[in-house]
Amino acid sequence: MKTLLALLAWCLLFVLCWPLALLALVAWPLVWLLSLPFRLIGITCAALFSFLHALLMLPARLIGGRPRSPMVSA
Repeated sequence: MKTLLALLAWCLLFVLCWPLALLALVAWPLVWLLSLPFRLIGITCAALFSFLHALLMLPARLIGGRPRSPMVSA
């Protein structure tokens, strides 16, 4: 659904201002490539914080604490 909406928005932009639409079509892969390092940094930070959380909660788990269960919606 998201892809279809993006395609419709691009077609509308192409009808209204075709040079801008073509520029967006060319620039999008470059923007995606430039954002890759930031995504990798975000994934690494999330993994680090998960590891630290597991490490800090290890003593409680060893003495019988249970991990938090996700909230169940009724």
